[in-house]
Amino acid sequence: MINVEDSINLATQNLPKILQCDVVIVGSGAGGGISAEILSRSGLKVIIVEEGPLRTAADFKMKEKEAYADLYQEVAGRQTLDKGIQILQGRNVGGSTTVNWTSSFRTPTQTLEYWQQEFAVKELSSEQLAPWFDWVEKRLNISPWAIPPNQNNQILADGASTLGWSYGVIPRNVKGCANLGYCGMGCPIDAKQSMLVTTLPAAIKNGAQLIHRARVESVIHKNGRAVGVRLTSMNQLGQVNQRNIAQIMAKQVVISAGAIGSPAVLLRSEIVNPFATLGKRTFLHPVTATIAKMKAKVEAFSGAPQSIYSDHFLWRDGISGELGYKIEVPPMHPVLSSTLLMHHGKLQAELLKNLSNYQANIGLVRDGFHEESQGGQVSLDEYGYPQIDYKITPVVWRSLRAAMLSMSELQFAAGAERVLPLHMDATLSNRWSACKQQIENLRADKIRWQTMSAHVMGGCTMGANEENSVVNSLGQHHQIENLSVIDGSIFPTSLGVNPQLTIYAIAAKLSVQLVKRMKAHLPEDLLILK
Repeated sequence: MINVEDSINLATQNLPKILQCDVVIVGSGAGGGISAEILSRSGLKVIIVEEGPLRTAADFKMKEKEAYADLYQEVAGRQTLDKGIQILQGRNVGGSTTVNWTSSFRTPTQTLEYWQQEFAVKELSSEQLAPWFDWVEKRLNISPWAIPPNQNNQILADGASTLGWSYGVIPRNVKGCANLGYCGMGCPIDAKQSMLVTTLPAAIKNGAQLIHRARVESVIHKNGRAVGVRLTSMNQLGQVNQRNIAQIMAKQVVISAGAIGSPAVLLRSEIVNPFATLGKRTFLHPVTATIAKMKAKVEAFSGAPQSIYSDHFLWRDGISGELGYKIEVPPMHPVLSSTLLMHHGKLQAELLKNLSNYQANIGLVRDGFHEESQGGQVSLDEYGYPQIDYKITPVVWRSLRAAMLSMSELQFAAGAERVLPLHMDATLSNRWSACKQQIENLRADKIRWQTMSAHVMGGCTMGANEENSVVNSLGQHHQIENLSVIDGSIFPTSLGVNPQLTIYAIAAKLSVQLVKRMKAHLPEDLLILK
């Protein structure tokens, strides 16, 4: 646990004009948290800068109206530039690890092989990452969920079993979990092994300094070398208070602000970008959904949010063919559900009245592996805030439709009375044949087809070729020395699985390599890793 007195809140406290350290880490999520622990354990003086607030278990009341406003980017209302895709990202100490649903998957071998073949990424094969996954899983208590799934997840298993589709149990990073089901609002008992309760407290114990309510405005760079960052204070409402009020001078700058935040910091810094790669190839795992009314109560707002998944269609046409999709379930809390359902009047009233009887499936499209799936682009608006433009291309539309068909079929196979695809023109169907026909004719329009994302990746692509990447396989910026990016923004494609475990493992590996380059002393348990 982090004590408030062990951190600096830049909304209410002052800093010296200039601070000094060995490494400044921008962001405290999966990449920043792991990096902070490893670097600080190696005897380096570390300062962690977080834009969002510091909240702890005592602040987590399991109330949607409080959590979304306090813990998420743009009050959980972040969207693509055309308002067609809703994006859920954490904005607090711990980042999205504080508010995610704990699903932890190793990177598919197919994804890593694609990175090696198409982007010449080095030393990140499944075999080379295996010891890092082992270390992270032990550190964060990641293992398959041993408790029987809630009914929301059980229905996914039942439908898949009836249809003969493969499915499995999801590993979760929890310890002493009470199966409450409100993971997305922060864990009130510190069971979720997020950065908030694991690596960040450890880093602070090792001497690291945490500054929150502080946005890194830009990287200070001179003669091709990063030498520090400029800080902007954020007020208690999460809005800019005063720009560039302090500087942190550092031997190394590590950007871990996430796959929208990291490109934004570098864009604001006017970092050299000779091939216009910065901010491009940003991926979302575009998500579509269906809900089903079941005969018995489901109560999808209770119990571990995600514990069953199906990868039956993830590689349905090979690596570079028609894009595959992963099927999972989301929790159905009232505010989240009412927002996502997008209906009004009698239909919306009926859906919410019978919320306890509804089950939901989501399909996550594996974008980035097809020539017509090149992702989106992060840019800055006139005020320096990040924005993302993401065009849904025909190949992505085909996969969203295919996922919706699969999920609806699964729900009917599991005994659904009626199924509603999440599309403004869709209606409840009481037979699979009718639902299938309806989905096949739904208009492919971003405003009418409810599309969302909680997995933003890319924007600072890693690779050997400067013409199609921003950093190399060590996370080092191609043009600027002493500048690294360590988070999900370096992924050349989406993963095809929930990203947190991949970020943890790669961040651990890259951080250890950074320690070696800085000639610091590695702890023994990390010294044996290769």
